[in-house]
Amino acid sequence: MVEKVTVTGTRERLLAAAEQLLLTEPYDEVSVRAICAAAGANPAAVHYHYGCKEALVGALIEDRLGPLWATGLAEATAGRDSVPAVVDTILAPFRELALDPLGRLHLRLLARFVIGRHLTQWQGPWFRMDSWAALLPELRPSLARRRWMLAFDLIIMRFGSPEIEDSGMSDAAVTALRDFVVAGLTAPGEHS
Repeated sequence: MVEKVTVTGTRERLLAAAEQLLLTEPYDEVSVRAICAAAGANPAAVHYHYGCKEALVGALIEDRLGPLWATGLAEATAGRDSVPAVVDTILAPFRELALDPLGRLHLRLLARFVIGRHLTQWQGPWFRMDSWAALLPELRPSLARRRWMLAFDLIIMRFGSPEIEDSGMSDAAVTALRDFVVAGLTAPGEHS
């Protein structure tokens, strides 16, 4: 039996309850009813506040992970020469998250949503490709978005893999991933 979550505000209690349940149960086995019960909320609270379980988990991902990259994205400069620094800024929190059980949960959920192409209405700029495409002004926006999407798919797939355990990814693996992503983002492409 999961303990009731002690967070104020129904929306926050639902996020905390979902997070707590997902730490011990597979995603598909965590029901909306169980989330509401753990949050001490009305059985319809998830639907009222989020619409569905997927939207609640999307909000959880954004709430927990968005702040990790917000500053880096805000400080990033556009242009081919800044891409290595931007990729380093992206990878640093992934490495830290992979070392923590709760962080690994967030990475697995992120992988499930991004790689699975779940229809989630992301609110923050870190989760929208247009924010990233602007960092590659030498490429057509559609090509820049596509490259960033592929880069994030690869990063998220590697760090969100169930194979990543307590020790995270090796330095050599992270360096190879970084170099590959930077090369893909900075490769010559079609101009506007």
